Amino acid sequence: MSEQPHAREAWHQADYEGFEIHVCPVPKDGEKTAPGVAATPARYTYEGYVCHPGADPALPGHTVPFHADGEESFASADDALHEGLHVGRSIVEGTHPDLSVLGLVTSGV
Repeated sequence: MSEQPHAREAWHQADYEGFEIHVCPVPKDGEKTAPGVAATPARYTYEGYVCHPGADPALPGHTVPFHADGEESFASADDALHEGLHVGRSIVEGTHPDLSVLGLVTSGV
């Protein structure tokens, strides 16, 4: 991890039912500090996207982006990652209330 404050964690990838789910835990707010201990973010959120294997996320229409809703936050980067992967799976399964991979399937990307 970078020595810069609030540096992003690494992106994590999971293969799921013919798609890739990419999630990155992101520090959300102030840092916790204790004497002699390095500062760590107090809360985390996440951002992510779903795509076909090998898709270029920089190209429009090649991903279904998602992120944590509003004030949603998590106590650790692992908790944020776990929830982000859960949301990504729901997008692939078609159970997410707002997002779907249908556009990726019908556009052929």
